[in-house]
Formats: sequence, structure tokens, C-alpha cells
Amino acid sequence: MIEVQHLTKRYGPTIAVDDVSFRVEKGEILGFLGPNGAGKTTTMRVLTGYVPPSEGRAVVAGYDIFDQPIEAKRRIGYLPETPPLYPEMTVGDYLLFVSKIKGVPRADRKARVAEAMERTRVADMAGRHCGKLSKGYRQRVGLAQALLHNPEVLILDEPTAGLDPKQIIETRQLIKHLGGDHTIILSTHILPEVSQTCGRVVIINKGRVVAVDTPENLTARLRGSETMYVQVDAPVAGDVRAALQAVPGVTEVSVADTRGNVANYEVNSESGRDVRRELASAIVSHGWGLLELRPLRMSLEEIFLHLTTEDVAQ
Repeated sequence: MIEVQHLTKRYGPTIAVDDVSFRVEKGEILGFLGPNGAGKTTTMRVLTGYVPPSEGRAVVAGYDIFDQPIEAKRRIGYLPETPPLYPEMTVGDYLLFVSKIKGVPRADRKARVAEAMERTRVADMAGRHCGKLSKGYRQRVGLAQALLHNPEVLILDEPTAGLDPKQIIETRQLIKHLGGDHTIILSTHILPEVSQTCGRVVIINKGRVVAVDTPENLTARLRGSETMYVQVDAPVAGDVRAALQAVPGVTEVSVADTRGNVANYEVNSESGRDVRRELASAIVSHGWGLLELRPLRMSLEEIFLHLTTEDVAQ
């Protein structure tokens, strides 16, 4: 549905986007993640035809954004970082105007506007001028205009910026609901945004893609081993550690913390090897209490920091 090949954008001597390539399948929600200044917004602007690339190409819904820009743009709903509102227009009039310029049939315009306002929770602001809206409401009206013509592709640049916690939850739920019917690229530097809405992640840093995968696969790749969290109730922690270390496939055992007889362990094993059954057996056979046994995965925050630090990015 979206294919980006070797996209590069230069502003004079500055390279904002450097040889970026990725693909988004139909109905997928892709998180486009990176620190501020990483090149996310520039990539979004190139994909939507707002700025031309210096090199490379992008295809949206089967149309090259540069060779067939009109057809490609008809299939894109775009929420830029700053929503494109007219301050002197009311919300209702603005959305009706946008429906006209986006080619929504006359007979369908009022219904489409009403539906978009309802989905983005701005119906109560229909008569208010856009210039008098709070930042959160401006963001939601911007999302409404992106949905008006029921596009195949949605490109959302920081869609929850300025929203309060309740609005953020509602917007995330709306985006997840839109996935499947729409192909979505969600650009953000807010990590929970990606982990709660996206099935796959592109991480960009200093204009370059440093990872493309699911959060789960990134975790496995970066750890290079399986890690289990084990909580045991036993009188002597040293005996527990030795018993866990003796389990076939275990490479390292470290004590995370201890409270009385209860100790927490991080147990590393060979990549791809599941040692949970053996760990449980070793603990129970000694008569110790097994209080918890679960996989310990890297958080998206840890992955993000690992891939965007100076040492890794260079």
C-alpha cells in the first residue's frame, strides 16, 4: 500500500532524510518513531507531496507521489504537525469546505462532516470559530479533516499532541479502530503511542532508519538471548542461584534484589531455548517456593534508547 525507496531530502548542506526505505502493508498501522529532529516530519511531508525529495521515490496506494501526485493525494488523509485550520471559520463550515475541496459528492457532504465530527468528538464545537479552539480541539478537528473523504491511507504526524489524557485514550482507540479499513503511518516521539496502537515500528535517527520490525522482534534481536524473571522463596539465596545456573541452556544468573527469604533472579539462556519447565523443576525439586516465573522483555523505551544513542547511531 505504501512503498518508500531510498528517500533522501537535503536542505542545502543539511541532510534531513538520508536514504530511507520501508514498506507498509494494506490495513497496517505503522509507528514512525524517533527523537525530535530525527527527520519524521520531513518524511511525512515528502510522502504527502508537500515537498519534493532530493532522491528516491514513494508509492501510495499504487500511485507514485511524484509522477501521479493528484491520484496519490486523493487517497491520502494527512494530519500535519500543525493542523491546517482557518481561524475565521467555524468548525462545521471549515469541515464542509474541506469536504468540497476533497471531492466528496455534494449529497454526502453533510453526513460525512457529521460522522467525522462524531468520531473525533468535536460535534459540540461545530459552531465555534477555529481560532478560538484549544490546542487539543484544534488537533481533533485536524484529524476530522483527514478522515472526511474516507481515504485509503492516513498519515498522522503527532496526532495526540496537546490532548488531555482522556482525549489521548479516545484518539488511540479511534486510530486502532481505523486500522484494517485504512493503512496508517503514525509519526510520534511518544513511546506509549507506538506500543499501544502499532503492530510494527520504524525507528529513525538523524535522518536514517535504524530499525524496522515489531517491538517483540526488536526485543529478541537486541537482547541476543532469552531472559526470565524468577522469584523464589528459599532460605539460602546462594543455593538457588547455583541450582538455576546448573540448568542446561542457562548462560547467566544474577540476583536482582532480596527481601528476607524471597529473592528475584534474572536468568539468561541460549537464544531460542525455552528453559521455563527446567527452571520450575529445579526450584520445586529442592522444596523451594516458586512465586513467579515469566519472560523479561526489553521495554520500547529501552529499545528506543539503545538504537538512538550516539554510539549506535554513528
